[in-house]
Amino acid sequence: MSGSKPLEGVLVVSLEQAVAAPLTTQRLADAGARVIKIERPEGDFARGYDVAADGLSSYFAWLNRGKESLVLDVKDDDDNALLRRVLADADVFIQNLAVGAAARLGLDADTLRASNPGLVVCDLSGYGTTGPYAEMKAYDLLVQAESGILSVSGPPGPFGRVGVSLVDLTTGMNAAIAIMQALYRKQATGEGAHLETSLFASAAELMTVPLLHHDYLGRAPQRVGLAHPSISPYGGFESSDGHTIVISIQSDREWRILCSEVLDRPDMATDPRFATNLDRVGIREETDGAVADAFSSFQRAELVERLTSARIAFGAVNDTAGLSEHPQLRRIPAAHADGEVQLPASPVITDWDSHPPVPSIGEHSGAIRAEWAG
Repeated sequence: MSGSKPLEGVLVVSLEQAVAAPLTTQRLADAGARVIKIERPEGDFARGYDVAADGLSSYFAWLNRGKESLVLDVKDDDDNALLRRVLADADVFIQNLAVGAAARLGLDADTLRASNPGLVVCDLSGYGTTGPYAEMKAYDLLVQAESGILSVSGPPGPFGRVGVSLVDLTTGMNAAIAIMQALYRKQATGEGAHLETSLFASAAELMTVPLLHHDYLGRAPQRVGLAHPSISPYGGFESSDGHTIVISIQSDREWRILCSEVLDRPDMATDPRFATNLDRVGIREETDGAVADAFSSFQRAELVERLTSARIAFGAVNDTAGLSEHPQLRRIPAAHADGEVQLPASPVITDWDSHPPVPSIGEHSGAIRAEWAG
């Protein structure tokens, strides 16, 4: 492991709650930035989401490792002045208050950059700072609904949410990438930046392919469960012993291999009705039905052996217990005041990985107040 991290010496201040902004600053903290998390006296409300992580909120334990917790009342004149003194020395300021709240507190980008031109300010919101939805409250599931994500997810029938906070997490990663870019420019020019992103904008980009299908073909993909709306066969098929295996056929060559080497259906490999992906999608019911019939004649172990030998992409449908026992899952420890929780490791392996603790509410308030005493 190298002793240096890419963002060592970078000071990040975040007025954050919940998931999106904390994920942003978590990525910066992992890269070595000093992150001061501003919390109200009762703490980030994500601290109260559950007690699943060894007594801590699973969300909070995951997204706040290595940060310093400073309790402030930003509406109090003295606390607001303290925050401004910290921000005068900061490189990055992130906030996800309600639209307009930062400006009312004198914490908007124009005001802060007037005294600290090199400051990178990143505002996260639900729908952006302008437009008819700007002042609407927005949370992950609400934006999954508004953006149309729910309309293309899951099987036909009643709508169901994507089972993780997809929009929050995408927004947080988008913000982290933009901040890294702004810091890179600042290193060369000394110039700060004002960045804005929103849950809705992130969700809308995730919907690019369905949107283009709607706008240019006149028909959006429908909810097709484990199937893929544009590729066949690409979906889940059950073995004779009750296990669902998802396969992905990416080319007509792979289709022929699947038929000959896995399904024992060489006749389908040469049948012109199935020759191209467009052909197979056009008769999806017949295509997927033939694959399902073939899969149902083999046990899981034999299917895995055949698919592996044929180099056909596949994956088992696991539950959370399956993930917990998965041989590829890496974990890291995160200490907290009363113990330690095992978290999934960062998805990127670096030579500066570390495992800092999760802060208690206001754990660093005294030290930070002394450091920036007026």
